[in-house]
Amino acid sequence: MALADGNRGDAAACQPAGDAGALRLPELQAPDLLSAASELIDAGATQVTIVPMFPGTGRHAREDLPLLVDGLRAAHPEVAFVLQQAIGEDARVVELIAKIASE
Repeated sequence: MALADGNRGDAAACQPAGDAGALRLPELQAPDLLSAASELIDAGATQVTIVPMFPGTGRHAREDLPLLVDGLRAAHPEVAFVLQQAIGEDARVVELIAKIASE
Protein backbone atom coordinates (compact mmCIF):
# COMPACT_ATOMS: atom_id res chain seq x y z
CA MET A 1 0.00 0.00 0.00
CA ALA A 2 1.39 3.38 -0.84
CA LEU A 3 0.34 6.42 1.12
CA ALA A 4 1.13 9.98 0.20
CA ASP A 5 0.71 13.32 1.86
CA GLY A 6 -1.73 14.92 -0.57
CA ASN A 7 -0.61 18.38 0.52
CA ARG A 8 2.56 17.92 -1.50
CA GLY A 9 1.19 15.90 -4.41
CA ASP A 10 4.09 13.47 -4.22
CA ALA A 11 3.92 9.79 -5.06
CA ALA A 12 4.91 7.79 -2.02
CA ALA A 13 6.34 4.86 -3.96
CA CYS A 14 8.87 7.03 -5.79
CA GLN A 15 9.23 10.04 -3.57
CA PRO A 16 12.34 12.20 -3.37
CA ALA A 17 14.15 12.03 -0.04
CA GLY A 18 12.49 14.13 2.60
CA ASP A 19 8.99 14.18 1.13
CA ALA A 20 6.14 12.86 3.23
CA GLY A 21 4.89 9.46 2.21
CA ALA A 22 5.12 5.80 2.99
CA LEU A 23 5.15 2.52 1.14
CA ARG A 24 3.58 -0.20 3.25
CA LEU A 25 3.05 -3.88 2.59
CA PRO A 26 0.60 -4.67 5.41
CA GLU A 27 1.23 -8.40 5.50
CA LEU A 28 5.01 -8.01 5.44
CA GLN A 29 6.06 -4.92 7.37
CA ALA A 30 5.07 -2.51 10.06
CA PRO A 31 3.55 -0.07 10.53
CA ASP A 32 0.14 -1.05 9.25
CA LEU A 33 -2.16 1.27 7.29
CA LEU A 34 -3.68 2.89 10.37
CA SER A 35 -0.28 3.57 11.95
CA ALA A 36 1.23 4.83 8.68
CA ALA A 37 -1.69 7.21 8.13
CA SER A 38 -1.38 8.43 11.71
CA GLU A 39 2.33 9.18 11.12
CA LEU A 40 1.43 11.33 8.10
CA ILE A 41 -1.33 13.11 10.02
CA ASP A 42 0.98 13.73 12.97
CA ALA A 43 3.41 15.28 10.47
CA GLY A 44 0.68 17.70 9.36
CA ALA A 45 -0.96 16.00 6.39
CA THR A 46 -4.49 17.19 5.66
CA GLN A 47 -4.95 14.78 2.75
CA VAL A 48 -3.76 11.17 2.56
CA THR A 49 -3.90 9.26 -0.72
CA ILE A 50 -3.96 5.47 -0.46
CA VAL A 51 -2.88 3.45 -3.49
CA PRO A 52 -3.50 -0.30 -3.16
CA MET A 53 -0.46 -2.04 -4.68
CA PHE A 54 -2.45 -5.05 -5.86
CA PRO A 55 -2.56 -6.54 -9.37
CA GLY A 56 -6.34 -6.29 -9.32
CA THR A 57 -9.31 -5.46 -7.15
CA GLY A 58 -9.67 -8.61 -5.09
CA ARG A 59 -11.59 -9.13 -1.88
CA HIS A 60 -9.09 -7.26 0.30
CA ALA A 61 -9.10 -4.14 -1.93
CA ARG A 62 -12.85 -4.35 -2.56
CA GLU A 63 -14.09 -5.08 0.99
CA ASP A 64 -11.46 -4.79 3.74
CA LEU A 65 -9.63 -1.69 2.60
CA PRO A 66 -12.73 0.55 2.25
CA LEU A 67 -13.71 -0.39 5.82
CA LEU A 68 -10.24 0.57 7.08
CA VAL A 69 -10.44 3.89 5.20
CA ASP A 70 -13.92 4.55 6.61
CA GLY A 71 -12.43 4.01 10.08
CA LEU A 72 -9.67 6.51 9.30
CA ARG A 73 -12.22 9.04 8.09
CA ALA A 74 -14.25 8.64 11.27
CA ALA A 75 -11.17 8.97 13.49
CA HIS A 76 -9.74 11.94 11.56
CA PRO A 77 -12.62 13.97 10.06
CA GLU A 78 -10.24 16.90 9.45
CA VAL A 79 -8.22 14.83 6.95
CA ALA A 80 -9.29 14.00 3.39
CA PHE A 81 -8.59 10.34 2.62
CA VAL A 82 -8.44 9.43 -1.06
CA LEU A 83 -8.61 5.71 -1.90
CA GLN A 84 -7.42 5.06 -5.44
CA GLN A 85 -8.07 1.95 -7.49
CA ALA A 86 -5.71 -1.01 -7.27
CA ILE A 87 -2.50 -0.21 -9.15
CA GLY A 88 -3.02 -3.22 -11.43
CA GLU A 89 -6.31 -1.75 -12.66
CA ASP A 90 -4.53 1.32 -14.05
CA ALA A 91 -4.42 1.17 -17.86
CA ARG A 92 -0.78 2.31 -17.83
CA VAL A 93 0.22 -0.66 -15.69
CA VAL A 94 -1.76 -3.07 -17.87
CA GLU A 95 -0.07 -1.60 -20.97
CA LEU A 96 3.38 -1.96 -19.41
CA ILE A 97 2.71 -5.59 -18.43
CA ALA A 98 1.55 -6.34 -21.99
CA LYS A 99 4.67 -4.68 -23.39
CA ILE A 100 6.97 -6.67 -21.11
CA ALA A 101 5.14 -9.89 -21.92
CA SER A 102 5.53 -9.34 -25.66
CA GLU A 103 9.32 -8.84 -25.49
